[in-house]
Formats: sequence, structure tokens, C-alpha cells
Amino acid sequence: MKKIILFISLLFYITSVSAQQDPEYTHYMYNMSVVNPAYATGTPAMLNVGGLYRTQWVGAYGAPKTFTFFGHTAISDKIEVGLSLISDDIGDGAKKENNFYADFAYVLNLGGKNKLSLGLKAGFTSLQTNFNGFRFTDTETDLAFAQNINVTRPNIGIGAYYFRNNFYAGLSAPNILSSKHIEEKSGINAYGSEEIHTFLTAGYVFQINDRVKLKPAFMSKFVKGSPITVDLTANVLYNGKFELGAAYRLDDSVSGLFNINITPSLRVGYSYDYTLSNLGQFNSGTHEIMLLFDLDLLGKGYDKSPRFF
Repeated sequence: MKKIILFISLLFYITSVSAQQDPEYTHYMYNMSVVNPAYATGTPAMLNVGGLYRTQWVGAYGAPKTFTFFGHTAISDKIEVGLSLISDDIGDGAKKENNFYADFAYVLNLGGKNKLSLGLKAGFTSLQTNFNGFRFTDTETDLAFAQNINVTRPNIGIGAYYFRNNFYAGLSAPNILSSKHIEEKSGINAYGSEEIHTFLTAGYVFQINDRVKLKPAFMSKFVKGSPITVDLTANVLYNGKFELGAAYRLDDSVSGLFNINITPSLRVGYSYDYTLSNLGQFNSGTHEIMLLFDLDLLGKGYDKSPRFF
């Protein structure tokens, strides 16, 4: 990297001051395995696989790029297991973080069609920085960029997820072991600390008629020392195949979402975020691509997608 860009410094400043290291997602309602280890569909012998790629603040040098992947399946009427991966890159390699987790969920039948799932994540986080070639305007190098780091640490997460045919609500903390990538030297913080992120999610499906469903969803993120993040989304599903929606992230962005069932088992989606904050002057928006695939392990077929009903 031949030069240091003010925007990259701003990104690291946001990370250390606001304490929000975890990526944001516009398709959070279809990325629940990454957010909540208790996420369950209650669909026997169905392997749910998903991937999401997000390129944030396009046009801004060194802006975040995030890839997530997950797969999970029910191995009985009470137990679901899965794997998840989050790969996040800021500054075109200046800061890379990879999270690998195994998920376990135990589903309780509360009577009727009401179920409560309790989940656990376990895995590790790998963090690398590469500040080689950075050039600074100050005569003294900021300690935050003075040396590269390469660390791997274990982590665990917990969650609860209540669901029935037309409603879900979840509460989770995907990383509950606070870790520090920072030491104070001469009163200056060299890196940033990883704070616990707590997610509250909910969604409901209104059956408007035989062909149309209205699917509002909500997600809020709580992090110590940072403002509460609130996402509000409304999707309209037509004929079980075409879905169009809009979203608002409080004081941050507005979004348009679209997804389509290419086949009964394959769904592809796209979203565009328009930045409302001051960062909007540095970028032309955020793009997110989503892919969901459902594999029927017994070949019996199904009459609805297990993803958000």
C-alpha cells in the first residue's frame, strides 16, 4: 500500500471509538444463522445453505467488504446444528478478520405451533493487520499503525429464538468473550477492543391474500459505548417467488431490496443502501448480494421456504 488515505483512518477511528466491529447486513432476516446460534427452522432433513457478499461505501478507498457463509440442518425434532463463517476486510487488507463457528440449537415445543430454540456458538476469531507501506503526514507514527498483529482467539456466543408459523423473535450475543486487540502506551490506544454485540430481532408475516404476503422485520444492535443501531424493513412477497422491499437504518441509510426464487430450492437477492450520514460524501452507496439454497436430504420436497416463512 503506497499511501495512507484519510478515509481508512476514519474507518479505524469509527471501529475504536464506537466499538462496533461486527459487520452490518441489509438482508439480516435471511442471515440469521450468523447473528443468532439459536436460529432454527424446525424443518426435518432440510439442509439450509446461504452466502452473502457485501461491499460497503463503494468508491471510498479501503471501504469494508464482508463475506458470510452458513449451513445448518435439523438432525431431530429437537436439535439443529450448523456452521458459520464471517470474513471482513477493511482497507484492502489493512485489517482482516475471520470468524469460524459451529452452532448448536435445542428446540423446545411450547405447545401448538409455538417453539423456543436455545443456541450456542463456539469457534475462533482470527485478526490480521498489514500497515506496511503506510505513509503519514505526522513526523511521528501513530502507535495504532506502528506494528502489524496476527492473533487468533477462541470465542463463544449464545442466543434464544422463539418462532411459529408467521412470527419470530430472537435475542443473541454472537461473541460474548470481550477481547482486546489494544494496549495503552503513553496514554495512546494502539488498537481497538472487541465489545459484546447484542442483537434483538423480530419478524411477522401478514397474509394479504392468496398471492401477497407483507413481511415486516426488525433488528436492533446494542454495544457498550455506542449508539443503538435500529433496522426497520418491509418486504412484499408475491406468488411465493418475487420479493420487493425497503429498509431504513436509523441515522445511517435507506435501502431497496429484491429477491427471487430461481428454483423452488434456490433464492437470489440484491440490495442497495444509500448513505444518509456524513460518510455519504465519500461513497456512492453499498451493494449486497444474497444466495440461499435449500437441499432436501430425503427427497420428499416441501411446499414453502423455511427462510422467514
